Amino acid sequence: MSSELLDALTILEREKGISKEIIIEAIEAALISAYKRNFNQAQNVRVDLNRDTGTMRVFARKDVVDQVFDARLEISEGEAQAIHPNYIVGDIVEMEVTPKDFGRIAAQTAKQVVTQRVREAERGVIYSEFIDREEDIMTGIVQRIDSKFIYVSLGKIEALLPVNEQMPNEQYKPHDRIKVFITKVEKTTKGPQIFVSRTHPGLLKRLFEIEVPEIYDGTVEIKSVAREAGDRSKISVHSENPEVDPVGSCVGPKGQRVQAIVNELKGEKIDIVRWSNDPVEFVANALSPSKVVEVKVNEDDKATTVIVPDYQLSLAIGKRGQNARLAAKLTNWKIDIKSETDAEKLGLLSEPQNTEEADYESADDFQDE
Repeated sequence: MSSELLDALTILEREKGISKEIIIEAIEAALISAYKRNFNQAQNVRVDLNRDTGTMRVFARKDVVDQVFDARLEISEGEAQAIHPNYIVGDIVEMEVTPKDFGRIAAQTAKQVVTQRVREAERGVIYSEFIDREEDIMTGIVQRIDSKFIYVSLGKIEALLPVNEQMPNEQYKPHDRIKVFITKVEKTTKGPQIFVSRTHPGLLKRLFEIEVPEIYDGTVEIKSVAREAGDRSKISVHSENPEVDPVGSCVGPKGQRVQAIVNELKGEKIDIVRWSNDPVEFVANALSPSKVVEVKVNEDDKATTVIVPDYQLSLAIGKRGQNARLAAKLTNWKIDIKSETDAEKLGLLSEPQNTEEADYESADDFQDE
């Protein structure tokens, strides 16, 4: 070994941020194991790496005792005092036992330790970078596909897109560029493992933050998201500024903003509704595009009964109950939908009233523009 090792460690400390002292301590610990393994020694030893010259020496450590039972670990008081007269029982004597060809083993061991530490440091840097990106969106490139995962390159690392997080209406091919939502970053023995999703509601939320400046700067707030990936989604928005139309801001001029998100999600329909802390108004908005006659609220059960015109019943419920299901997820209220005829029979209908059309817009409105 020579000072070249120390120079290399100094460069690593500067470029990789790996503490030189920590690597030296790791090399010393590894050399103890290497010495015992290669020279069939069982005694206690200490390896010293000279911080100035890079040379390494091995010292056997023996306890000074009255009676020696194991010469590999113990030394008598008389033998110890022959080395130095100040040794007494209970002291530890160190004697150099560096083998002649220890330099070759030391160089190989040091290389392995440094390589391992560099790899661990790089993994640590990647983990630190991506743990801060949890619940964020990134653009990746599809690398390969198997029965369990799609492997998406995020630059320094490949992320895993599981089958159940893939959009049912999408076909993925190698070299495709896709936006993914980082759901989980795990630290494993083989390095950080990153899981991503194309179906998570957070992906929709992040896409709106990218496309809508008013959401990014906080003027418009996304209150809730309900999503059935690849088919339809609902998103509720609100602005404290009365001069800002939150729904219109998300839709954009001629629907350009929401259409960009629809294109990214391969045609997934998106309903944008105005949020309200009044459950009557919010539930009515959430059920759009259906018109609502009346909303009756049961605060105790957090449930609502929604009355709609007879001809709007199927629209309010939606295909396979999807519209009602998404509205319930969006509002976090149970929703029971009844037609005007059924409500009248059950005595649920109040006096006839003019209801305002729900404040809502859908990406469908701009598909043909």
